[in-house]
Amino acid sequence: MRAGVVIKASGGFYYVRSEAAVYACVLRGRLRRQGQQVLVGDEVEYTATGAQSGVIENLRPRRSRLVRPPVANVDRAILVFAVRDPYPNPLLIDRLLIQAGAAGVIPVLCMNKADLGAEKAAGLTSVYRPAGYAVLVTSAKTGAGLDALREVLRTGVSVFAGPSGAGKSSLLNALEPGLSLKTQAVSAKIGRGRHTTRHVELLPLSGGGLVVDTPGFSSLALPPLERTELARFFPEFQAYLPDCRFTGCLHDQEPGCAVKQAVAAGKISRLRYENYLKLLHEVIEQEKRKYD
Repeated sequence: MRAGVVIKASGGFYYVRSEAAVYACVLRGRLRRQGQQVLVGDEVEYTATGAQSGVIENLRPRRSRLVRPPVANVDRAILVFAVRDPYPNPLLIDRLLIQAGAAGVIPVLCMNKADLGAEKAAGLTSVYRPAGYAVLVTSAKTGAGLDALREVLRTGVSVFAGPSGAGKSSLLNALEPGLSLKTQAVSAKIGRGRHTTRHVELLPLSGGGLVVDTPGFSSLALPPLERTELARFFPEFQAYLPDCRFTGCLHDQEPGCAVKQAVAAGKISRLRYENYLKLLHEVIEQEKRKYD
């Protein structure tokens, strides 16, 4: 059997890239009966049945998995937000950062359309870089920041995700003009972009690495979490956790909370802390519904 990576799934076929060739494969009946789900990014073993066709025999263990977008074995998530048109939603940024962290994927925040508002890009950068995240500031229109983004993408598999209209496809077209991905302007009526990417596909870059272009989205449910777990997805909290008075502190109403003290002292972004509280209350509500 040969080994390859699923780069696209469409019409019941799984397109497996193996060395320089791509094989249109079907799933072995045994795997279908087992309910095996094959995702883009899966490493598989297949048998060739023709010059460009084959049958997937086995799936290799996954290193990581994202649910939305549905893709396996991703190394990093490039979370693309526009500085304007549409304006960025910091709560959505934090949701995506948590989703990536929970999936074992390294998040990289990309503030795009910097040509429309350098001050807004700088403001968000000043929040997220001190929190411990890699932040890139780019413009698909002017080319600013593209070299830094290209370097990040040079190895492994990266997924592009973020709200519609933020410029994911425009960035990929600027990085790799031969891709010719469809783009669409932000709707003036609804204030956000329309979906332009209709399926999940692994795209090879000439400079190295593979990227996944995915449908945009405007909301994202939190992964299953216990209330005491949420704080570990806020890197800037970590240095203060041992100094909280109570074990299992939720950093909300408890006295002697070192995280709240750090917020009051300006050492932790108040915006990030307020988003943490909103998400904490959401997690608590999820817990209540789970046990009702």
